[in-house]
Amino acid sequence: MNENRKRRPTLQDIAELVGVTKMTVSRYLRDPASVAEATRLRIAEAVESLGYIPNRAPDILSNATSRAIGILLPSLSNQVFAAVVQGIESVTRPAGYQTLLAHYGYSPEREEEQIASLLSYHVDGLILSDSQHTERTRKMIATAGIPVVETMDFPSDPIDMVVGMDHRAAARGMTNLLLARGRTRTVYLGARLDVRTRLRMEGYYDAMQAAGLEGRHLLTGNSSTFTLGGELLEQALERWPDLDGLFCTNDDLAVGAIMRAQARGIAVPQQIAIAGSNSLNIGRAISPRLASIVTPREAIGREAATLLLARLGGQPIDQPVRDLGFTLFEGESLG
Repeated sequence: MNENRKRRPTLQDIAELVGVTKMTVSRYLRDPASVAEATRLRIAEAVESLGYIPNRAPDILSNATSRAIGILLPSLSNQVFAAVVQGIESVTRPAGYQTLLAHYGYSPEREEEQIASLLSYHVDGLILSDSQHTERTRKMIATAGIPVVETMDFPSDPIDMVVGMDHRAAARGMTNLLLARGRTRTVYLGARLDVRTRLRMEGYYDAMQAAGLEGRHLLTGNSSTFTLGGELLEQALERWPDLDGLFCTNDDLAVGAIMRAQARGIAVPQQIAIAGSNSLNIGRAISPRLASIVTPREAIGREAATLLLARLGGQPIDQPVRDLGFTLFEGESLG
């Protein structure tokens, strides 16, 4: 035991400072309105002056609910998931629920470890960012018996509830926009190789094949960055010097490709049209403004949290799978 560690103030410390029983302080912390106003003000002042930190562990262990929601995130750097969390917390915070975030780096095995950890804290529900899970993950969730919402895409075998969008259809739509602008030699650039990257590639090939054209793609398992987008542009040009368009699995790659093209004196969109996905803010700030698939990520977070809290409140869910759709921002990078 670390003897230098500062002792935290306890309920007894507050009670002695105020001159009330520990039971009164405990009752105040659970429901301030249950304590007389004068006492309530004195306890609040003592809590503030002592810097009291509530210990929720006994409550979590002794009660059926923790008032906490576990959120699984595949990436901490991707703005998409930051927006999803904002959407979730806009619903959970006013409802009095805490959120516990866990990162798993797109690894189903790491997701399994993180879910086991969250379940050990007796979270009341889970919001997942992927649709592919290990068998043990599914068993643990079934054993826990808590509501779950899978987000972003549509799993073939849902665990419980789902809120997402059709990434394949969105990619098909963006590829058709490129084709409508006369770009028949477009290359698809993919990174990370998660489920959504593969779904977008399938949508790209759907549209190319429907137009009687041969699709082309470059894929890497590396994380998506602006630098990687520039590198993939170079590789694509070396392999297919006649390419006239790029469709990137996300805006990081697309913006990086635009910047590298401009550095090389390649005009966008006159020589190469470039499109992305997720419609990040930087795509609207650069010139030309980037064409991109608009994913309703914050709305997905709000809807997922709303469904989860409704289930926790015992409300019937008549539509457990919800498609929030997408739109296409044409920008200025298609020509």
